[in-house]
Amino acid sequence: MRIIEGFRLRKVLGEAVVIGEGIKQMNFDKMVALNETAALLWESIEDKEFSTQDLVALVMENYEIDQATAAKDVEELVGEWRKLGLVEGEG
Repeated sequence: MRIIEGFRLRKVLGEAVVIGEGIKQMNFDKMVALNETAALLWESIEDKEFSTQDLVALVMENYEIDQATAAKDVEELVGEWRKLGLVEGEG
């Protein structure tokens, strides 16, 4: 899986948001706010191939959380990113 080219994490008024940059994202007319965990994951995988297991491992490394809870949370997050068109590929 990979973040689709042209989406970048930025800080806007102290909040982490994903915005579309460049000609390929011309029709992406929104900013997506990320919470602290989602922003940490985004920063860790930006410009890299990744899997949901990679994200689960990152969550578990950074927070006191069990694998089942981390996996559930990551699946929900990746599902939302897919729905918004921010990521592509299998993983």
